[in-house]
Amino acid sequence: MKKGSIFNRGWAYLFVLVPVALQLIFFYLPMIQGFFYSLTDWTGLTPNYNFVGLKNFATIFSDQKFIKSIGFTVLFTMGLIVGEVILGIIIARFLNRKMKGVGFFRTAYFFPAVLSTVTLGLIFKQIFNYGLPQLGESLGIGFLEQNLIANEQTVFWGVLFVALWQGVAMPVVIFLAGLQSIPEDVLEAASIDGATNAQKFWNIELPYLLPSLSMVFIMALKGGLTAFDLIYALTGGGPSDKTTTLGLLVYNYAFKSNQYGYANAIAVVLFVAIAIISILQIRLSKRFEV
Repeated sequence: MKKGSIFNRGWAYLFVLVPVALQLIFFYLPMIQGFFYSLTDWTGLTPNYNFVGLKNFATIFSDQKFIKSIGFTVLFTMGLIVGEVILGIIIARFLNRKMKGVGFFRTAYFFPAVLSTVTLGLIFKQIFNYGLPQLGESLGIGFLEQNLIANEQTVFWGVLFVALWQGVAMPVVIFLAGLQSIPEDVLEAASIDGATNAQKFWNIELPYLLPSLSMVFIMALKGGLTAFDLIYALTGGGPSDKTTTLGLLVYNYAFKSNQYGYANAIAVVLFVAIAIISILQIRLSKRFEV
């Protein structure tokens, strides 16, 4: 009996230690290495490098490519956050109703989440290149006759549309779970008291959705600030670097310009920014949680 309990405790520790070890090896160790290389001029091609201190960090804020990419990244992130929150809540409230075929609609809205982001980017690239222009010519819609992601004026909206088409799937699931956690008697009591749908949403549903809102906010924030694969497959950062995100800029400096140390400095700045915003957002949302 005693041996059995020791054996069981050993298995429990094993299941804890393995994920912790993997987290240390594949997350914390590379993060520490990245911070170290951000203090060097390493090219990533040779084992030799010089320690340059904070020079890379001082260079970042006078780098026009960085300033340009941070402008697009901030706008793209704000678009993702607003779009995922608003569309996610609207669609989740629609799917929370009792109606025929609700299972089909829930599956349909979640389907984009299972697609590879790179695959999605390549598919929509062909749609923007050939599908929409032909459709525009057939219907006589001048706006669609051009390639929307090759035009500097429309590329932002084209990229944001594709990102939201896939990105809203998980928020819908999260908000739907939040809506279904509301006790029925609370909603019934509000209805008996004569509360309108708007009053029930603002005074009952929204407070219950705050934890979900916090989660979706952080997901959208992280997705926007670290966006890479979708942008790379869809536009490659163009036209004229109009859609170069910070993640793509890090890639370009590290593997195209061979400025590995400088690329790591940008990644460190990005990490610190995400951490600060996430902590502030979590503390703020906890004040209003039910």
